[in-house]
Amino acid sequence: MRLKDLHELPKVRDSWSYLYVEHCRIDKQSEAIAIHDQIGLTPVPCASLTMLMLGPGTNITHAAVMTLADNGCLVIWCGEKGVRFYASGMGETRHANLLLKQAALCSHTPSRLTVVRRMYQLRFAEKLDESLSLQQIRGKEGVRVREAYARYSEVTGVPWTGRSYKRRSWNEADPINRALSCANSCLYGVCHAAIVSLGLSPGLGFIHTGKQLSFVYDIADLYKVDITVPAAFQVSAEAVGNLERRVRQHCRDRFHESRLLDRIVKDIQHILDVKPELETGADEISYDFDPAQPGPLWDPDRADGVEGGISYGENTESGEANS
Repeated sequence: MRLKDLHELPKVRDSWSYLYVEHCRIDKQSEAIAIHDQIGLTPVPCASLTMLMLGPGTNITHAAVMTLADNGCLVIWCGEKGVRFYASGMGETRHANLLLKQAALCSHTPSRLTVVRRMYQLRFAEKLDESLSLQQIRGKEGVRVREAYARYSEVTGVPWTGRSYKRRSWNEADPINRALSCANSCLYGVCHAAIVSLGLSPGLGFIHTGKQLSFVYDIADLYKVDITVPAAFQVSAEAVGNLERRVRQHCRDRFHESRLLDRIVKDIQHILDVKPELETGADEISYDFDPAQPGPLWDPDRADGVEGGISYGENTESGEANS
């Protein structure tokens, strides 16, 4: 059958990007969640929320987590300011179609290089020369990023001496570097949520490798120069307090204005060469409607596998397959 609504590609693009909370209690309220803090009670309609980031001092009930999961909202436990990930929940889809394709592309050197070149091409207005080596393309990318830092420094008047991320001594970094780290962390979270919601692996990167968030870094790098770099410089130029909080709010607004989630989904489809419609077997069940249903069994002679729960050896007396 041809899936018109593409369960394999949930419409994460239409959701809100994220919500970061800390020092609060979260419980279920009707079919939504409620946040209790010093201000009072704030209801949150999680059906349209992509990701909930739980910072320090956060308590959440079992019922609230179930409600978020039922609504396809990724829950991430993170550090102060949202700059470190400790754990995350599952995304929206239960299909492995895209994950299997991602793994195949990542495991084969020629196809991996094709994906890498597509990723870099998205960052440049001009077409990259086919004769350029990967090292030469990385050189061009380095120039592009350095020029972006210099340009926004000149426009905003914020001094720039180079990128320095001091995770273990956060307050020793200058304001612009703290702003960049905070903005990038928000971007990583949204990219992480989109990737998991599409049924892909955050750890199977193409440009980055060896970390559980390698693919998150791959995708986030597509948008830093356009979104988080200008956001960080703009907020740093404002002489007011609460830098990290203002950066998060500014990023939230920029993500919404730029329709970032829509861009992420379309760019991933392009990068992995995902067709607008996916063909599936006529008898394939939708795992999104029954998340607990096991999938088929792998078989070397059938690309779609064979049905599970059946013995494929013949019964010597009846000649029928045992169930």
